[in-house]
Amino acid sequence: MPGMTPSRVPVIRALVTGTPPHPTPQAEIREAARTLFPRLAARPQLLDVFDNAQIDTRALARPLAWYLQPRSFGEKNAVFIEEARALIRQLGAEALAQAQITPAEVDAVVVVTTSGLSTPSLDADLIGFLGINPHAARLPVWGLGCAGGAAGLARAADLVRAGFRRVLYVAVELCSLTLVKGDESKSNFVGTALFSDGGAALVITAPDVPGPPPLAALCGAYSTLIEHSEDIMGWDVVDDGLKVRFSRDIPTLVRGMMRENVQGALAAHGWSQDSVTHFVVHPGGVKVLAAYEEALSLPAGALDASRRVLRDFGNMSSVTVLFVLAETLRDRPAGRAVLSAMGPGFSAEHVLLEFPGE
Repeated sequence: MPGMTPSRVPVIRALVTGTPPHPTPQAEIREAARTLFPRLAARPQLLDVFDNAQIDTRALARPLAWYLQPRSFGEKNAVFIEEARALIRQLGAEALAQAQITPAEVDAVVVVTTSGLSTPSLDADLIGFLGINPHAARLPVWGLGCAGGAAGLARAADLVRAGFRRVLYVAVELCSLTLVKGDESKSNFVGTALFSDGGAALVITAPDVPGPPPLAALCGAYSTLIEHSEDIMGWDVVDDGLKVRFSRDIPTLVRGMMRENVQGALAAHGWSQDSVTHFVVHPGGVKVLAAYEEALSLPAGALDASRRVLRDFGNMSSVTVLFVLAETLRDRPAGRAVLSAMGPGFSAEHVLLEFPGE
């Protein structure tokens, strides 16, 4: 950020990702759609959405057969609480171990989700299970959808800038549980072809906290809320649960706004696109990625990490961009990066990072 000395820039010390224990081939989900959507399946060309999604495998919170029966909102949400708790307990413990930080040293916890409800919030269970300092600040973030992974990372960094020195940040989504059986709307059908389940845990610290070499420095963030856009994406709460809503052409929106929006994010922190070497983009779908490439005039291959994550895991809402970040970091890159995601609001979130390299 302008005026911020390197000694105060928050850093990522650990990043781990994971999924529930039910990886399912896209081809099997495509066949299950014939049972879930008999009217739509009678038009075979509509099933092409499963192939066009360019997804090979998705992880599910329950075996595929479980989804073929009607489930109430209460039943699905109970599964959400059970499986979300189990996943973030595992990932949170792994992230703290990777960062060489004991649970008692954590002084703030951020948890992002949008695909289920829990009160007490998920962070309360996580703190108790891991043995985190009971006086740690708690920031549960709900409702940001696909943009939540980027926004949660920005808020965790803000906590470090505010004086909290060791922040555990967790995102978890079980989007498969939002399937509404028998709802043959286009939105529900497309969501069934794309959505999947997963989680990620990161440790963000002040730069002078002892530990392993930083994976990345968090140099700033930029948020945009588009006026009169509530209808574009979100949930409609119905008797059977959280029903997905898509009402406009998101790739067209990306092509129309993303160049100016990203340039605004960079300019706000004294950066230019020419100085950025990596783009870490939430893969909302293949058409969204193509629109992002077009809007920013990116070279071929710039979003390969996003495409690999989409192929291997599907769209896990807020979690997905953190999987892309993990994929990008695998080769220990050097240089500047922009992490970007869009979601309900309708909103865009960008986080500016510096990768140290080897």
